[in-house]
Amino acid sequence: MPDARTFTPDRWLGDGDRVSLGETEFEVIHCPGHTPGHVVFFHREARFAQVGDVLFQGSIGRTDFPRGNHADLIHSITRKLWPLGDDVRFVPGHGPMSTFGQERRSNPFVADDVLAGE
Repeated sequence: MPDARTFTPDRWLGDGDRVSLGETEFEVIHCPGHTPGHVVFFHREARFAQVGDVLFQGSIGRTDFPRGNHADLIHSITRKLWPLGDDVRFVPGHGPMSTFGQERRSNPFVADDVLAGE
């Protein structure tokens, strides 16, 4: 990408921060596991989350990157995302949208019945 320039962030986002895009405000939720600093953007009123590579329809993010951690990823999904509500729609970093409720019922990595057997 010839026109890409490097930059240094002037601030880092943390759990509980808020970010505005125009008049839309997103909550920042720190969800480590895929990478240590991964964050999810949640719009509470719209019941919508941008989750990146933390969660996919029918799968979860990779944890084989430097400082990735499978246990942290599972904890982030089940302790930070699931409590937001089954009705929350999400856009992953790749693939189709889903809802947290659908993934709690059917995702072979983080479904409630799969984790209950651990």
